[in-house]
Amino acid sequence: MSGEELSIIANRLRRDSLLMTTAAGSGHASSCLSCAEIITTLLFHEMSYDPSNPGHPDNDEFILSKGHAAPILYAALFRAKCINEDLLSLRKLTSNLEGHPIPGAIPWIKVATGSLGQGLSAGVGMALAGKLKKRSFRTYVLLGDSELSEGSNYEALQLATHYSLHNLCAIVDVNGLGQRGATMLGTKIDAYKKRFESFGWKVFTADGHSIQSLMTAFSGAKASKTPSIILAKTVKGKGVALMEGKNGWHGKALTPEQLQKALLKFPEQDLPPVRIEVPEPSEEREKASDLVLSSYKEDISTREVYGRTLAEFSKSYDRIIAIDAEVSNSTFSEEVKKNTPKQFVEAYIAEQNMIGMALGLSKKGYKVFASSFSAFLTRAHDQLRMAAYSMGNFTVCGSHSGVSIGEDGASQMGLEDIALFRSLPNTIVLYPCDALSTQKLMLLSQTEQGIKYIRTTRPKTPLLYDPEDEFAIGDFGVVRESPKDKVVLVGAGITVHEAMKAHALLAEERVAAAVVDLYSIKPFNTKEFIEFVKGRGKKVVVAEDHYKEGGIGEMLCSELADTDIKITCLSVSEVPHSGTCEELLDKYGINAAAIVEAARKLL
Repeated sequence: MSGEELSIIANRLRRDSLLMTTAAGSGHASSCLSCAEIITTLLFHEMSYDPSNPGHPDNDEFILSKGHAAPILYAALFRAKCINEDLLSLRKLTSNLEGHPIPGAIPWIKVATGSLGQGLSAGVGMALAGKLKKRSFRTYVLLGDSELSEGSNYEALQLATHYSLHNLCAIVDVNGLGQRGATMLGTKIDAYKKRFESFGWKVFTADGHSIQSLMTAFSGAKASKTPSIILAKTVKGKGVALMEGKNGWHGKALTPEQLQKALLKFPEQDLPPVRIEVPEPSEEREKASDLVLSSYKEDISTREVYGRTLAEFSKSYDRIIAIDAEVSNSTFSEEVKKNTPKQFVEAYIAEQNMIGMALGLSKKGYKVFASSFSAFLTRAHDQLRMAAYSMGNFTVCGSHSGVSIGEDGASQMGLEDIALFRSLPNTIVLYPCDALSTQKLMLLSQTEQGIKYIRTTRPKTPLLYDPEDEFAIGDFGVVRESPKDKVVLVGAGITVHEAMKAHALLAEERVAAAVVDLYSIKPFNTKEFIEFVKGRGKKVVVAEDHYKEGGIGEMLCSELADTDIKITCLSVSEVPHSGTCEELLDKYGINAAAIVEAARKLL
């Protein structure tokens, strides 16, 4: 399409955005107006995609990181005949056009945006997927200049260079205004240029309101052998005199009276025929073979079994990808690197970017397992939250959980992670206690949709299960029971073994106790658990290597609130100290002795 034709489309998108936001009574009209030529040049000239097939494996990908400009994205998808929504339904309860982009009814939107600074990480994941699969598609990410204050962008910038992602192009809408005033660098293009060049990106500058200038920049970016970024200087509110270049209009819609005046600048006119380059039909090639899992007889840590099992997964299926935040010799995901190095991605110490990458890779068909210490995953809470809203489908492993890690001290002990993952939508929380449960839960994680969290421990633990034992998401394991049980001892991970020791100590006192392994923390089969407990004295002691808030005990108390079951919860109640595993389990009252004492008080 010619530059003149594209300019007509850009102004139609401006008109659409103004009409949409005024009809909604809210929305970020000025942010849409500044990027009209950028969006138009991308979707109607630069990108190759099949408007009738959002799942085409060679479609170029687009992520609107500045998600508040959602109206103009919807308008562009509508004008490209990708969607057939009523644009004036923007932000209505019954509409698919939400205030910020979110996956679901509109398949062209792959990742949720609006929490700023995250789009580029997902773009790195998508571009890396294209490189690994040797596909021809390119990935484009449009960022606002305000969100460049977010550090996660720079995690993404450095890794994109490290992996030579020449198929990744970022565009910055440099309009100089944020929500409450000027951005940190304003419109200092040279300052931005030096910053991005220092990360090894090829930088192009453009007049963001000149179609020809943008076309030239995109052409140069496509020829680049490194990741590229286009700094497009724009004016916020471009085309509407009332708001053009003026502060105070962020997130505000025009009144109906103001709209009528503004539309005089963008009269309705016939659009030129839209011609989009469609990729050639192609098929995804996947390689799979029979899965062979190791057998275990000796004591071994669940973190080590996680790594070995993941390596066995990767041998059997080439769409398994392990990502690790530079602790793979502790999480044992390095086993993948040793066996199938092309399926291992080093994310380095950048957990926020690692989670964003995991989302991007998963959206391109990879089964991703991302791992780090469970304590460090809390740094990526917002990325995990947005991945949940993005209907992300990948597994996260947090190792070195709880005080049981021993001497390293509080900063290394994951004691908040269960609460984090429990609180997120579309998540499953699993906590194996031995080698076999680790294998079985990892197998289940591959078959379930959503974000799956697997919590592993550092100490070696003995086997409790047999190969024929069955596991199910939402269920729990009964590792000891008898007809005479008077109390139920509940543990998860390391505390299952403490409950087993408590079982033996109580038996010496002629007190029969059942032992439950609560390996599926979320979801949880409350009804079945209540029935189990009712036949065993209606008394429960639960011990967990986690803080009380948001942990297993609070979950059980909530689930059992309307019953006559008595429950005592043991958890870590203060900031822990360094020490041996045994010393710390004792000091913080979650070991066998503490479980026995709590059981005695209930009986």
